[in-house]
Amino acid sequence: SFSMTAKRKSQRNAKRKMATKIPVTVLTGFLGSGKTTLLNRILNDATHGMKFAVIENEFGEIGVDDKILPETVDEEIIEVMNGCICCTVRGDLVEALKRLHKRVDKFDGVIIETTGLADPAPVVQTFFVDETIKEMYTLDSVITVVDAKEILLRLAEEKPEGVENESVEQVCFADKILLNKTDLVDEARLTKIEAELKKLNPTTPIVRCQHAKVSPKELLNIQAFELKRVLDFDPEFLDEDQEHQHDDRVSSVSCRIKGNVNQMMLSRWIDRLIQEDGANLYRYKGILAIKGVDEKFIFQGVGMLFNGNISDQKWKIPESDRENIFVFIGKNLDHEWLKDCFKACIVTDKLRFKVGDKVQANTGEFVDGKIKALWDDGNAYRIELQDDEKTNVYAPIDVDTYVRARK
Repeated sequence: SFSMTAKRKSQRNAKRKMATKIPVTVLTGFLGSGKTTLLNRILNDATHGMKFAVIENEFGEIGVDDKILPETVDEEIIEVMNGCICCTVRGDLVEALKRLHKRVDKFDGVIIETTGLADPAPVVQTFFVDETIKEMYTLDSVITVVDAKEILLRLAEEKPEGVENESVEQVCFADKILLNKTDLVDEARLTKIEAELKKLNPTTPIVRCQHAKVSPKELLNIQAFELKRVLDFDPEFLDEDQEHQHDDRVSSVSCRIKGNVNQMMLSRWIDRLIQEDGANLYRYKGILAIKGVDEKFIFQGVGMLFNGNISDQKWKIPESDRENIFVFIGKNLDHEWLKDCFKACIVTDKLRFKVGDKVQANTGEFVDGKIKALWDDGNAYRIELQDDEKTNVYAPIDVDTYVRARK
């Protein structure tokens, strides 16, 4: 029957369309760093054969560029070179992306250029939070352009209480950093800049360039947010002997620990960490050895959004030689505490307390209780509080933050 064939055909086309999500590249960097030059290079480049929809994302404060646009227009879509389209979003990025998707046959990728003062986190999170957006688009990478002449001053800038240093955040969120205008400073300065950038974001590659000349191949379709890409980072970057400080500014904590992790404990701890501390975590990633599992467990996250699973990459070494690697980037990070918590997820035979021991459990404040069970449902302890209801609570791992001996 004709109508059935037509229906099948349209289903097949719909399926084909569903299968290809549109890749999105986010460009961040301070005004004058070379972002716009880079964008124009990508648009003018004939080698990649892609057509882009460019979104100029004017977050919050109205930027200078807006003065030129008519006041009444919420969003202006204009054709730019090579059939690419460009629009300025002043309202909701999600709505703009949904509207743009109606013209999906006109382009192969989206580039979002954020204003110099934008914190990239909300842009990045859009692609993980909104279900419709997740079906339409895939976040390919965050590219941050930094100006070799200015960046050290920007990073060191003291901000008032509660105000973020945007250039620090832009470095923390980068999957690739373009160190631009390298012709304006000497080699010693470049080395110093690279060291500073690595302190904030140990796993990101840094590409030196002049006049934002970088091959689009290095910037497009690099799938930085795919879990398998976490395996690409070189653990040699991790400087574990950084001086330890409890930093109310932004820092990165990296750690390599031998041993195998109790998966339940780790996931219970990470759940609690993200619940309580997610707002301070910018990006985190790791490769873990799970007790009793032959494949590597890979995770990465942005803020409150954690994504992790067992990969198809097998460990090629005996269980006893495996190492765990993780990196957390964020503000107010207590380096030692994070490392201790992580170490407490490593499988050992010893726990500090035994069933019946009188302890104090942290339920927001420390409350008297006693240990009812060990290794309960992946938690180190189940504790019965000494209240009328005999409430049972869990301590995910064996550290003082969650359970301590009675004073």
